[in-house]
Amino acid sequence: MRTDRIKAHFEEEAEAFDVVIQKLIPHYMEMVDILVSVIPFQKNSRFSVMDLGCGTGTLAATLKAHFPNIEITCVDIAEKMLEIAKAKIGGTLNCIQADFNHFEFPGRYECMVSSLALHHLEDDNDKFRFYKKIYSALADGGLFVNLDVVLGSDESLQKIYMAKWKEFMRKNVSEEEISNKWLPAYVAEDRPAKLLTHLDMLRECGFSCVDVIYKYFNYAVYMGKK
Repeated sequence: MRTDRIKAHFEEEAEAFDVVIQKLIPHYMEMVDILVSVIPFQKNSRFSVMDLGCGTGTLAATLKAHFPNIEITCVDIAEKMLEIAKAKIGGTLNCIQADFNHFEFPGRYECMVSSLALHHLEDDNDKFRFYKKIYSALADGGLFVNLDVVLGSDESLQKIYMAKWKEFMRKNVSEEEISNKWLPAYVAEDRPAKLLTHLDMLRECGFSCVDVIYKYFNYAVYMGKK
């Protein structure tokens, strides 16, 4: 199953993930900082956050640095990712190992975030169903912010997106590694959707103030409020 392949990939890559992701994803830390910057709470506020697909906890750790009093719950499919996130963040980090396809939210949260994770959902219907779950699990007035890979609106634009992504990766890894490892992994594991499709789905779920905070070719940070 594709989900098993994704899980195995992230279990295997967990130790090197923090280094690899900055070699593969343009402006990754800038996007993380931008995501955190639109969360409308004061520094010392106490509120609940769920990080969906937390990986090694980079986004969660950035959130904790900005809002030290938050209660944060991290969800990821890979056990090793969660172990690294716990070590990185420390304290009483709540962790849930789960597959999005079968995940049921255990409570309600004032903020939900995600970074490079929801594109693993198989198709637009799966993404829409998950957005509906996110909406239901947000407290009234809650915020959802996502950082993810997206498709261009047509084939010609998508070709430009892919060319720009390869151009960035060539600065950091070999052509052989791009062709034999990262592009095949993208084809096998990733199911991105058009950014405008994401925005339409959020509105259909009931989100208001749906907006794009940042976009760089095939990467975007976008949001919706309940």
